[in-house]
Amino acid sequence: MLSFCCTALIDELALATVNAPKTVRERVRAEMIGEIKAVARAQLASHGAAALSLRAISRELGMVSSAIYRYFPSRDDLLTALIVDSYGALGAAAERTDAAAPDQDDFTARWLAAGRTIRGWAVEHPHEYALLYGSPVPGYRAPQDTIPAATRVIAVLARVVRDAAAAGALAGPADAVPLPELLAADAARLRENLMPGVDDEHVTRCLLAWLALFGAVSFELFGHLNNVVSDYQLGFEHQLRRLADFVGLYVSTPAVAG
Repeated sequence: MLSFCCTALIDELALATVNAPKTVRERVRAEMIGEIKAVARAQLASHGAAALSLRAISRELGMVSSAIYRYFPSRDDLLTALIVDSYGALGAAAERTDAAAPDQDDFTARWLAAGRTIRGWAVEHPHEYALLYGSPVPGYRAPQDTIPAATRVIAVLARVVRDAAAAGALAGPADAVPLPELLAADAARLRENLMPGVDDEHVTRCLLAWLALFGAVSFELFGHLNNVVSDYQLGFEHQLRRLADFVGLYVSTPAVAG
């Protein structure tokens, strides 16, 4: 009994610690980090990620150059924070869209809605999208810290296919071919991490569809579709629906008019 009471008291204290209001110092630090990130995002928009400068940010904020290093020890630390934030924002947008789907068993509608959200976020945040999927920043190597955030948006698409497979609503491809040993190992790893219960063929098709979806968004934002596709939204919608067919989902919703 005493042990139970002690455990309960510890749990209450832990919960109180989590819910405790921030100190003034913590609030000031959080506000300053927010201001630094806001100026950094403006730099991304005007000069690109490669030109991101802690000294320039400190000047704009009226700080001595040494003060900013209390918040971000290096440019790479700031870049990592911006990347994690951007991946998180994109992933959260896709997650909200999927969670709000009126019919969770309409897997094609969920796929289309998630794809449209991904493109919509990219169009609204082109510089943040470029930070994630554009040219690598010279001298920067993303740490492991970015992986969980980067996986969130992919997990939404994978979950739609996984749910369809579990419901028996995933069409079997007529032209499936055996995978080479190395690709089969890759498919097994993806299945273990994101798509349990999905066979090799559908796992690899989902991967290819993911590459095609983000490739279409990147080509649009980076100007590679100029004079090629007249209506970007209509072109993307068509590709998104064909990708649904490719991964084995039943197309059950009407196309969006251009």
